[in-house]
Amino acid sequence: MAISDNDNCSDPETCLSLAELEACLVNCRACPRLVAWREEVAATRRRAFREETYWGRPVPGFGDPHARLLVVGLAPGAHGSNRTGRMFTGDASGDFLYPALFRAGFASQPTSRRVGDGLELKDVFITAVGRCAPPDNKPTPHELNTCQPYLQAELRLLTQMQGVVALGRIAFERLSRLWGINRLEFVHARLHRLPGRLPWVITSYHPSRQNTQTGRLTEVMFDEVWQTARSLLE
Repeated sequence: MAISDNDNCSDPETCLSLAELEACLVNCRACPRLVAWREEVAATRRRAFREETYWGRPVPGFGDPHARLLVVGLAPGAHGSNRTGRMFTGDASGDFLYPALFRAGFASQPTSRRVGDGLELKDVFITAVGRCAPPDNKPTPHELNTCQPYLQAELRLLTQMQGVVALGRIAFERLSRLWGINRLEFVHARLHRLPGRLPWVITSYHPSRQNTQTGRLTEVMFDEVWQTARSLLE
């Protein structure tokens, strides 16, 4: 079943490369509420970014195509990824995430401002369960169901992946549902070893401003997640 209304876009499940999947994803208009919101935000813009051209489309995954580690977040921020077109770029969540990845040796620099800023990810690929900025940062279950084939395709195409870091409860629950795994407890920095050939999963609080500014998630707590992932890969 095709998700996008673009006639040149194949079913995500049949995409043969990450580049092909990205071309399919960025043209998706399957969720009317999300399409209307992302485009309204892109048209009106925040005062601080008034002179910028917003991306205003679904945001593709970003990183090393040979990554052994996959990072899964919730959805693009209205004035972050929806503006820049790159996951966790241009907002407070990214300002907390990328320094941690840099400290753990997964990123070439601690800052992520815009596409073309020199940032390169090493052995890690970043994606999300939702690809369009949702109102109030709350995608509906139906919208996440509609977006799920893109994540499934990434899991298939990242052939060297060994583990996953799930940022936030919703990302973890969506992954668990996708794999048919039930009753796994969401606890920060908890390592889950899954049956069969499924990857291991580390759960983490999402690096949203709501968590980082209240002290629910500190740098030390976040570094523990990436240090654990690094040690498992090595």
